[in-house]
Amino acid sequence: MSSRLVSLTAYSSVLLLSGCSLFKTTPQEKPSQTIASADTLYNNGIDALRTQRYSVSAMQFETLQQNYPYSGYTANSQLMAGYAYYLQNKYPEAAQQLDRFIELHPTSPDAAYAFYLMALCYYEQIGDVSRDQQMTAEAMSRLEDVIARFPQTKYARDAQLKIDLCRDHLAGKEMLVGRYYQQQRAYQAAVGRYQRVVQDFQTTNHVAEALDRLVEVYLNLGLTDEARRTSGVLAYNYPDSKWYRYAYSNLKEYHLLSNRTPVPGKLIASPAVSTASPAQSAAHGIGRADAPPSLSAAPVAPVSASQLSNGTNDDGSTLTSNLAHPGVPASERGARNSSH
Repeated sequence: MSSRLVSLTAYSSVLLLSGCSLFKTTPQEKPSQTIASADTLYNNGIDALRTQRYSVSAMQFETLQQNYPYSGYTANSQLMAGYAYYLQNKYPEAAQQLDRFIELHPTSPDAAYAFYLMALCYYEQIGDVSRDQQMTAEAMSRLEDVIARFPQTKYARDAQLKIDLCRDHLAGKEMLVGRYYQQQRAYQAAVGRYQRVVQDFQTTNHVAEALDRLVEVYLNLGLTDEARRTSGVLAYNYPDSKWYRYAYSNLKEYHLLSNRTPVPGKLIASPAVSTASPAQSAAHGIGRADAPPSLSAAPVAPVSASQLSNGTNDDGSTLTSNLAHPGVPASERGARNSSH
């Protein structure tokens, strides 16, 4: 009897507990986090950009694109995300955003700026001449694209200066390889490198050295006529350079001087033909081109929905006349040495 009573009590307790669970209210689920509106995300990104919180800025623009792909702010968010990544030296991410903008909005008023900034993403990654120069070639291609598409813009003028610097960099690479071959006594290979500098990079500051190195190699090969002829070209164009003094000394050592051999420092027939690039001339104040343009086309002014509807073209990009606050290229922010 007692055992039956215990079982009955236990069974009643189970029923009581299960009954309580039936009437117990479940806790209310937490509401999902709401996403800010497109204009809020855009302006938050602009504010972060102005206060140099570049990673936050890029995140806001990315969020806008993911959640409002058809918003009127989306085009500018692509452009500005690229700009924010560029300022962080995250060039592949910047190029990805800019490439998306260019592909979707090729006729935008901001297209010139997008192409220029894309070119800078490659230009800023140019490495030392001792390394592979594929990035230099890519940067030149992008800069030439800017000139071809937007020849009358300030971006085209600055692109030309940077192309000259790229060419100087490529010539420096050829000289490095040529000197290596010369040291290894692979004279034919060295001649090929030096001749390419003379023929293909005539406006760089490596031409004088290339001519002197050619004189050295020709003398080593016993090609005295070629050595004299090359020395004459060097004397005509660079009569007062140290490279002609070296060549003159080498000819003297091989007893190849004549009464017609110009003395170093003496002009021949007419003043030397300048081979300085526009960038080099500008560095000395000669024929100075306009200063490299700032990134003033970046639309960093916060906008409202009413401004957007009144100040955009058909593809939703903000007109450059309403833009403010220039940016600073990474090369001017100490990101790397831009002396190439």
